[in-house]
Amino acid sequence: MVKTEKKYHIQLSKDDIKGARYAIMPGDPARVEKIASYLEQPRFLNVNREYTSWLGSLKGEQVLVVSHGIGGPSTAIAVEELAELGVDTFIRVGTSGGMQKKVLPGDIINVNGAIRAEGTSREYVGIEYPAISDFEVTRALYDGAEDLKVRHHTGVVHCKDSFYGQHSPKRMPVAGELLSKWECWIRAGALVSEMETAALFTVCASLGVRAGAVMLCIWNQVREEMGYTDQPVYDTDLAIRVAIEGLGRLIFNDQKKGGEQV
Repeated sequence: MVKTEKKYHIQLSKDDIKGARYAIMPGDPARVEKIASYLEQPRFLNVNREYTSWLGSLKGEQVLVVSHGIGGPSTAIAVEELAELGVDTFIRVGTSGGMQKKVLPGDIINVNGAIRAEGTSREYVGIEYPAISDFEVTRALYDGAEDLKVRHHTGVVHCKDSFYGQHSPKRMPVAGELLSKWECWIRAGALVSEMETAALFTVCASLGVRAGAVMLCIWNQVREEMGYTDQPVYDTDLAIRVAIEGLGRLIFNDQKKGGEQV
């Protein structure tokens, strides 16, 4: 009876996920089927609210693809419920906006840390604790990007709660604070800005599970302010391929270790 009980938000049970340890997580529910198409024998599982889920296999292992919606709260809910079902490895595939001159639209960012300028992670652990990825996951994603020969960067991303707080900061009552911190993050080397990875990394750390993230840079407002006329890139295919390639490597390494997470 317990095995078939579905989690409240994602509406999945242990019976549904067939022992899957691995989950690829986009924000957009519309991206789930596209990611699942890279797996063997993909099939639809369920949809509830922002959580659309598919199941397939890769290198003989069951792999979930589950959307987490926009922002930290919905991401944390998905991770919590999937971890309760036995998932121990999470890879986010997302989109982002560039913050450094060197980051071009279409570039891939392999995230090894996130600025916790959001609220969800603060309800797990104090702000002094860093939001960092799992090294094994990050290395596998890096090697995947190298093998695919795509333009990619590894580094820190800025994670916030308000999309329009970033894009229209001057009209906000706290404009001074937002603009000052934005300049700070750029000067400190943050590569791109997005909305979910800090929560993902912090929640996974508190649960003792692994996490990594791959971002597509859609557009770079910093380069635009410098006078560059780059065209935005919306196709997430490269980021998805890096995630699949990296996960394949990770599964292979886990299988060599006997399937146990270290």
